[in-house]
Amino acid sequence: MLKDYEFWFLVGSQTLYGPEVLDTVARRAAEMADKMNDSGLLPCRLVYKTTVKSNQEISDTVREANYDPRCAGIITWCHTFSPSKMWINGFHDLQKPYCHLATQYNREIPNEEIDMDFMNLNQAAHGDREHGFIAARMRMPRKVIAGYWEDEDVQRRLGSWMRSAVGVMFSRSLKVMRFGDNMREVAVTEGDKVEVQIKLGWQVNTWPVGKLVAVMNEVTEEEIDALMNCYCQQYEMATNDIETVRYQAREEIAMKKMLDEEGCRAFSNTFQDLYGMKQLPGLASQHLMAQGYGYGGEGDWKVAAMTAILKAMSEGQTGGTAFMEDYTYNLNPDATYSLGAHMLEVCPSVAAEKPRIEVHPLGIGDREPPARLVFEGHAGKGIVVSLVDMGGRLRLIVQDIEAVKPILPMPNLPVARVMWRALPDLTTGVECWITAGGAHHTVLSYDVTAEQMKDWARMMDIEYVHIGAGTTVEKLEEQLFLNDLAWKLK
Repeated sequence: MLKDYEFWFLVGSQTLYGPEVLDTVARRAAEMADKMNDSGLLPCRLVYKTTVKSNQEISDTVREANYDPRCAGIITWCHTFSPSKMWINGFHDLQKPYCHLATQYNREIPNEEIDMDFMNLNQAAHGDREHGFIAARMRMPRKVIAGYWEDEDVQRRLGSWMRSAVGVMFSRSLKVMRFGDNMREVAVTEGDKVEVQIKLGWQVNTWPVGKLVAVMNEVTEEEIDALMNCYCQQYEMATNDIETVRYQAREEIAMKKMLDEEGCRAFSNTFQDLYGMKQLPGLASQHLMAQGYGYGGEGDWKVAAMTAILKAMSEGQTGGTAFMEDYTYNLNPDATYSLGAHMLEVCPSVAAEKPRIEVHPLGIGDREPPARLVFEGHAGKGIVVSLVDMGGRLRLIVQDIEAVKPILPMPNLPVARVMWRALPDLTTGVECWITAGGAHHTVLSYDVTAEQMKDWARMMDIEYVHIGAGTTVEKLEEQLFLNDLAWKLK
């Protein structure tokens, strides 16, 4: 999916300098785009589009970007001086993510070559500041990246921002399929679907479980055989109850058919609405997530959508992204950890070793014991993400974590699980999370960063709250108070 998008490189200048300078600007901009593409650090192609020199050129290019489905955002740079008033109309109309790359063509000041001709051509320090003012004056959501364009760090930051922008494009066309409603009496899985569609672009609708059962009944044994072969290749078959596994395959095939037919990339279900089904989808949901679909348990459509978005943003990376739930804590002062799991549905992309297919009673939902993937998550730095509806606005909460190999074998817990240390520490992190209103369902990702989620939230114009190593309850309470004031003024 990342390769389906491109970003337009717009270079600001003006006609004052004459055609010879403008030709040089165009050649250099094209060279910069080609070299950055060749570096392999950008997940999407950077296309030098044009050197814009007037109000009309900027407005025309922005309108073209808005309507081009391949264009996921614009990246601007002012090689020379670009008077900022000419950008007003274009910026006013811009509907795509925007990054300001504050750089210059030459790495160093050339002692022998620097003269007035050099100064007239190389005015990035001058031009980028003028350009930056108008975006600040217009209160535009933007990313500013400063540094030399050939440096790996600059290109990595640019590539990271590109992934956030692709997350925006993915979000604006995302459809979520709900099999039934959310779990009864649960507050945090509720939300304003109309406001979410206005703000984030999600189309969230319900399909009856009876429709899913009808599609399941049409699945052929040959289709199940093919998927069983896939299961055997990817996972360890640690059960003799093959018919139960085949039933999960039937559920997966039917759900995928419905999702693909409707163009949905995320789905939710609940153990309270399984009418006509023998098992809650466990393995079925896990394997669909491994293919990039988002999932939310107990009808949690917000976390289903966010799982799909983070998977889209992290395409091609190997750490893994999964639907997650905080289950219980280890409060020993010498080993304070959260244990994350779910009844069944944790994505195998975060597994440390080859997952095992097992069949065990569920103890909830009043159905047959379902097959599921059992594994431990791998160690590494990551984040957990929660999107909550605060009434009048959406709040994105992101917490930094450090996942570890589980300190206990837990032989009688037949579910996928991940154990992590929440930052800044477990109890402070829990106090901050609860103070901010974070949900029990989250998206855990080893690939997506807090900075990328901050960029995504800024592009989507929603509130962002970060809990990290330097966070204290007092600082967070102050931030939330100021956020409340700021958002009431919006």
